[in-house]
Amino acid sequence: MNKIYNSPNTYAFTDAKEIVVVGDIHGNFEKLVYKCCAQCDMTDTLIVVAGDCGFGFQQPGYFEDMYMKLSSRLAKANNWLVFVRGNHDNPAYFDGQQVNYKRWKAVPDYSVLKACGHTILCVGGAISADRKWRIRQEYEAEYFRRLHKNYRCPAPARYSLSPTLYWPNERPVYDQAQLEVISRDHSIDVVITHTAPSCCEEVNHPNIQYWLIRDVELLDDVKYERKVMDDIYTFLKEHCHPLQYWYYGHFHQSWHGEIEGVKYQLLDTMQLKKLAPDDDIFNQQSDKEYKEKLDELVKLAAKFFVF
Repeated sequence: MNKIYNSPNTYAFTDAKEIVVVGDIHGNFEKLVYKCCAQCDMTDTLIVVAGDCGFGFQQPGYFEDMYMKLSSRLAKANNWLVFVRGNHDNPAYFDGQQVNYKRWKAVPDYSVLKACGHTILCVGGAISADRKWRIRQEYEAEYFRRLHKNYRCPAPARYSLSPTLYWPNERPVYDQAQLEVISRDHSIDVVITHTAPSCCEEVNHPNIQYWLIRDVELLDDVKYERKVMDDIYTFLKEHCHPLQYWYYGHFHQSWHGEIEGVKYQLLDTMQLKKLAPDDDIFNQQSDKEYKEKLDELVKLAAKFFVF
């Protein structure tokens, strides 16, 4: 994996033969690598996580140790993992430096991935519907930490990476200047984000009604989140990018549809989707879908067999 081209944060995976996009993993790095490299037997594959990777809930050394633990399996299968920022990720890890290994990288917003003839734009960020609860929990935890007689304030240089539950700069940002630079070098045919344009399902995050009555600014911020995606879509269309696919997570549901020539795919948690037209052989069901279908089969079998 080498950085190339004049536009910043462009990465080429010249040895990759397939691309797979994954929904939210929420820190289940080991499960993801096992599922991809062992259960699904992927090789020579670029695997992109569409946000809510889980960077920020542990001490910084934890993520380095996790890579060291899993890197041999990734190398043996010749796979690469790229992480896009979600709302449940500390943006400080997505500067292109903090998590920057040969087969394991958290990319900055407006990064471009080149692989398998595709040019992929990655833009992270979304709004946490439960942010008020998360902020309160963090304040309470900080209060009790300060009461402890051995409390020490984190060193300033490391503070931005200290574990917490919420990051105020979680929202996506529309950056037209970066899009213009990207347009001079690339023709984008795939977009991977954490949230999605307003035309897509889900319309709202699950349980959002519960949080709307507790957070008076939430509705406007959620509308802003979707508008950023709308603005990215509009820019790409107006500048004649050959946009064909848009993948995203965040809503913990699975859905797909085609709107104005663009195929959208909403990924459930830990759901895998191969980037290939009309090819469902390799596409994996989400854990939830698998369990639901398994329950249906068990109930059906119970009608005909006595256990």
